[in-house]
Amino acid sequence: MDKRSFAVAVATLGGIGFSPWCPGTVASAVTAVLWWFLPSLSLTMQFLILGLLSAFAIWTSTIAERYLGVHDPSCIVIDEAVGMVLALLGCPRMWWVYLLAFALFRLFDIVKPGPISRLQKLPRGWGIVMDDVAAGASARLVLMGLFYVLAV
Repeated sequence: MDKRSFAVAVATLGGIGFSPWCPGTVASAVTAVLWWFLPSLSLTMQFLILGLLSAFAIWTSTIAERYLGVHDPSCIVIDEAVGMVLALLGCPRMWWVYLLAFALFRLFDIVKPGPISRLQKLPRGWGIVMDDVAAGASARLVLMGLFYVLAV
């Protein structure tokens, strides 16, 4: 497998990005389920995974976008994995928290309010990934506010 084929395989999360319906939503849901089943990890380890995943996502997205010849193609969904992991970072493992994190992340990723939409204009993989980082961070901030109010 050459570097471009590998990058496309990773950037599409093993082909999830080629789903005929809502590939970003499918990738986000798969990521949430996988994150649920990971063994409990320290917050430091979660941040390390997020950092490595983000760097890997930018790199593979850049190569895949060039290879596919389309700016920010919908089949590249590794960025949804990054955003979903950020939304779930440090969250308690409760079904309703994961469902709320998923819904908030998808809302911010689809609507792209304010500066989130401007991040897509960054070049190559940076633009593909950074809007999802902002959407994930926005979802996480809303969750933290709810946790504070509800004392979860």
